[in-house]
Amino acid sequence: MSRLTIDQMLDNARARLNRIYAFELPEALARGAILVDIRPQAQRGREGTLPGALVIERNVLEWRLDPTSSARLATATDHDVEWIVLCSEGYTSSLAAASLQELGLHRATDLVGGYQALKAAGLLTIGIRASHFTREVASLASL
Repeated sequence: MSRLTIDQMLDNARARLNRIYAFELPEALARGAILVDIRPQAQRGREGTLPGALVIERNVLEWRLDPTSSARLATATDHDVEWIVLCSEGYTSSLAAASLQELGLHRATDLVGGYQALKAAGLLTIGIRASHFTREVASLASL
């Protein structure tokens, strides 16, 4: 069995992705993409939250987004959902997005530079305009 280094694994994962840059995120969200924050709770606590992003920690990501999983989220309707995975700096998210593609979620990708890139671009609140977020807020307001 051949072995890969983590750098080779990351390169292989990224070769399969159509990665999104921070400046491209508003357009992606406008077309219905869903931003997924996979940072652990402790990291979100240190760095800050990302309003409008769907928070799914890395250890359960595939189960929550696979539309055939009994543990899937309601937004995981089919294999055509555009998932944009985000971590702190864009490393773990590349591996996670490649894993989602292996499940047949062919539009899964990640955000180059992660949370830090959004912060540097002044786009930390971009997710609150996303259609999935406004739907959720409206449904909660009606309770």
